[in-house]
Amino acid sequence: MADGAERAEQPDDEITTVLTGVGPRLRALRQERGTTLAQLSETTGISLSTLSRLESGGRKPTLELLLPLAKAYGVQLDELVGAPATGDPRVHFRPFTRDGMTFVPLTRHLGGLHAYKQILPGGRGSTGPLEQRVHEGYEWLYVLAGRLRLLLGEHDLVLTAGEAAEFDTRTPHAWASAGPEPVEFLSLFGQQGERMHVRARPSSGNR
Repeated sequence: MADGAERAEQPDDEITTVLTGVGPRLRALRQERGTTLAQLSETTGISLSTLSRLESGGRKPTLELLLPLAKAYGVQLDELVGAPATGDPRVHFRPFTRDGMTFVPLTRHLGGLHAYKQILPGGRGSTGPLEQRVHEGYEWLYVLAGRLRLLLGEHDLVLTAGEAAEFDTRTPHAWASAGPEPVEFLSLFGQQGERMHVRARPSSGNR
């Protein structure tokens, strides 16, 4: 009888765990996108106090609240709630646009490293100053096509197809297209400072 009771409690425990994780996921996603609570409130129609309580865990997440948030972020609902994996390994891309730049998410989860394909329109920021920003984390860029202008502290660099850069995002940085054509690049970002580990060749034990 006791075993049956324990089994009956397990689904509730799992649901509680999932719901508890929604707030931190929402906060991490908003910070990653560089969105303020005020901007999110204006986009979704959800009040500032409700959004704040959702992120802090003081408000229980409901479909009425999560659906407009998923639409605003361009992600699937199960990504917001951290639903258990269904066994489908495919990543269903949901592009979104911010500051004129198109982002295509390449990772399913909000925690750990985030991977994106980014597309910048051409003819913007090829010369002159750019507004640099700083934040916690570590970034790795790889140019697929076009020319990317990267401002990194006092350095003004141009990366072409096949070139990569990595840097601590506490260093002031900004980027833009360096020519009239669009630029496409891959971006890997670790919010807690995770770095890429690149193996140039197999170790002797794997030959």
